[in-house]
Amino acid sequence: MPVVTIQPSGNTVSAAAGSSILAALLQAGEKIPHKCDGKAECGSCHIFVQEGRKSISKIQRAENEKLDAIVGVGSKSRLACQAILGEEDVTVEVPVI
Repeated sequence: MPVVTIQPSGNTVSAAAGSSILAALLQAGEKIPHKCDGKAECGSCHIFVQEGRKSISKIQRAENEKLDAIVGVGSKSRLACQAILGEEDVTVEVPVI
């Protein structure tokens, strides 16, 4: 099971490979908006994957289009609802709300 380290809180959570980073964040009790129930329609679950980017799923078209419409997106940006965990640990930064 990969371990997700969450910044800036420093919380960690073990999550099943194949689950979304959003599910792991919610399991850890993190406060992260997610208005569209994981459909890549709202962009509110925008995160930055600091470490372990190669072990999560590749960006698909719907996620890429939504990221293009969000202010403050960078090369490490992902939508937590669309980023699916692989077998390796990841570190993510959740913007403070």
